[in-house]
Order: sequence, then structure tokens, then C-alpha cells
Amino acid sequence: MAEAREGTPVWADAMFADVEAAKTFYSGVLGWTFGDTSPEYGGYTQAYSGGKAVAAVVPPMPGQEGMSQWCLYLSSPDASAAAERIRRHGGTVLMEPMRVGDFGTMCLAQDPGGVTFGVWQAGSHEGFEATGEPGAYAWAEVFTREPAAADAFFPGVFGYGVRTMVDEEMDFAVYGFGEDRPALGRMTMGAGDFPPEVPAYVQVYFAVPDCDRAAAMAQEMGGRVLFRPMTSPFGRFAAVLDPQGAAFAVIDLTTAEGEMPAFA
Repeated sequence: MAEAREGTPVWADAMFADVEAAKTFYSGVLGWTFGDTSPEYGGYTQAYSGGKAVAAVVPPMPGQEGMSQWCLYLSSPDASAAAERIRRHGGTVLMEPMRVGDFGTMCLAQDPGGVTFGVWQAGSHEGFEATGEPGAYAWAEVFTREPAAADAFFPGVFGYGVRTMVDEEMDFAVYGFGEDRPALGRMTMGAGDFPPEVPAYVQVYFAVPDCDRAAAMAQEMGGRVLFRPMTSPFGRFAAVLDPQGAAFAVIDLTTAEGEMPAFA
């Protein structure tokens, strides 16, 4: 596999106080199966869709109990250099670059607006074995109350270009490597849509063959649908909160409607 360009989303995982309950939920909603747990790596357990590694679940680290949240990892050939750029552009390094066996090197960080994300320097584990397929990663968006800070920080650290959607009612931008290579979206959290206690975060989208069925299954299995299924030019999607409080989204990429928005 060719090395991912720096800043490319390459992996996602989440901490859960009840890992077995999380496995049951995501098996039902996304059709995941799970590999063996790795006690030497804190109970890290990979999730598979169609036999391909697509994500992982893990018990919380000490002091982080009750903090279920999906974390997106962005690729870097040098995690230590990325950590220095994160500091230089006003971010915070939450976990210094740490080697994980021969799998690779990781670090955790926050942008100036409090958005938590990871950096992954690949070793033997190169990241997603599938994207855009049912059950696999499809897209991600930075949800922030400080869009100007995010628009300076992420391009400064990862070399993205920024394109802003031409829309008077929605403040949305795309970070990427040109028009044909988007990497991340950026959405401004409006005061009327997000209570103050909801922190800034990265929303990870997983592809599903039927958005409505996935949303209904999430509710049936104890989750909440925060944003009901809606068809857009990018696909039909819904935002979900799992039973342990981790937010994510499901999207049917094959069901799209309407004209693509203009970006400047």
C-alpha cells in the first residue's frame, strides 16, 4: 500500500467503559465483527467489516472513565515533527508521540478550539483496510465553535488547502489537497443547535447500505438519533449518539439528491 499523504484520515477508535456492550451495538448497527483483544495494548480490539479492519474499541485509560468519544487519526510520516507543528500553531499535545510495538507511533492532540484528534505514523499497521464500503469509514468533519482558529490550525499543521461553501445560512468548509482530494470537513457549531455543554469534536461517518435502517437499529439498540436521516448531494446521512455517549454518523453514499454546493 502506498504511504498516505500527511493529513489523510487513516484510522478511528473509541474508548468504552463497557467494551462488550459497544461491540454488541456496533455489530448491530454497522455489521462489525471483532478480532481478539490485545491485553498487552490495554485491551485494544479491532473491528472488521467484510474481513477488513475498519476501526477499534478499547477500555478507557485511567482518569478517562466515562469519556466515550470517537477519535480520528491523521497520517504523518513523522509524529514528533507533527507534534511540534501542533504546538507551534496553538494546539495542545495531550499525549506525546508513543511507539506502539511495531504497529506505528501515535500521539493525541487538540486544536485551539478543543477538538481532539490523533496523529498516526504507520509501521506495520497502515490504517483502514477499507473506506467508503458498508461498515467502513466514509468521511469526517470537525465540529467547532472557533472556525477561524480551526481554518488556520489544521492547514498550518497538515498543509491543507481550504475551500468554503458558498451558503449564507451554513458555515462549512473543506480541508484537502485540491478540489478532487478532500480530507476533512469543518462545521461551525451554532449556539441554537449545540448546547454549551457539548464539546467541540470530530464527527466520523461510517458508510451503510441503508441509512434509515441503520438509524432505526441504533435507536432499537439503545442509541439516540440526533439528526434524522436526510438526503444530500453527498448521500443520505444521520447523526447518532451511541448508548455510551459517543457521537458518530451513518451515510449511504449511493443515495444522493440535489446539486453539489459551490465552494470558494
